[in-house]
Amino acid sequence: MSAGLKGILSTVGGTPLIELERLVPGFPVRVFAKVERFNPGGSIKDRSALSMLLERIQDGRLVPGRSTVIESSSGNLAIGLAQICGYFGLRFICVVDARTTPQNLAILRAYGADVRVVTEPDPATGELLPARLDLVARLLAETPDSYCPDQYANPLNPRAHLTTMAEIDRELDGRIDYLLVAAGTSGTLGGCAEYIRRRELPTTLVAVDAIGSALFGSPVACRRLIPGHGTSVVPQLLNAADADRVLHVSDLDCVVGCRLLAQREAVLAGGSSGAVVAALERIAGELPAGATCVLILPDGGDRYLDTIYDDDWVRDHFGEVAHLWKGPSPTPEPDRKVSAQC
Repeated sequence: MSAGLKGILSTVGGTPLIELERLVPGFPVRVFAKVERFNPGGSIKDRSALSMLLERIQDGRLVPGRSTVIESSSGNLAIGLAQICGYFGLRFICVVDARTTPQNLAILRAYGADVRVVTEPDPATGELLPARLDLVARLLAETPDSYCPDQYANPLNPRAHLTTMAEIDRELDGRIDYLLVAAGTSGTLGGCAEYIRRRELPTTLVAVDAIGSALFGSPVACRRLIPGHGTSVVPQLLNAADADRVLHVSDLDCVVGCRLLAQREAVLAGGSSGAVVAALERIAGELPAGATCVLILPDGGDRYLDTIYDDDWVRDHFGEVAHLWKGPSPTPEPDRKVSAQC
């Protein structure tokens, strides 16, 4: 990914693959995690951002000091784009919504991004993402020499993750029985699936979707709180056949998965990482002894300290959930019960 690049962008990719020995006690399966927080912008989206911009920069279609990049993102892709645009001297307009964390907004502004926050949902669907995409379309129409990477349709998004999967393959010498990937734009899912097909790896690819997401026909429709996991619009990139199996997890599952990962492995990860941990726990009893399983952890948990890792926020949204994880937990309130997501 970073071959031939200099400066901070030369550090995109090459993230560590670590073994998780304590996540599932007594588990007769080797579990590894691809820890994508070690990309310079803090997430796996750095790979997609670089892939979608670099070709246009190198062939002169994006000109420093003149061109404008415009994109919709819940946070991580935006940060990757902001860093790249800042490095190359490109203007960046980022369309976010009210769910974007204060930390992400602060990082974007520190990189010099022009942040536009959508607060009103699309009247037809009640969702924020269509409203964000509508604003992107309007901005593109009124901004000369502008370009939208369009993470939901750009084939350079999944192409970036051929490298992600190649790194895992090299580390494990092709011995990957199960791969768990959180689904959003489907870039990571599509790129990993394509690599698996090309190399004819004996890997079962498990897509982890959110309850309430439009991706794989969620059993229920409801509001989602965790950004960057699932989506309310089916992306053009999605090929449902890329997934050998699909698991739907709730926002509460993501919270519990993140807490387990932090307490058992000392890995502080974001919401979509909690989703794949929750999915692993769900299927753990089905996996054969001696198998090798890889989880892709898309980002770190430092941008979720006032949500997923904040006990008051958890109580406010889910009720009393202290019994769902070991270690530090919210102060017990006997009269409160766990609330369903929907």
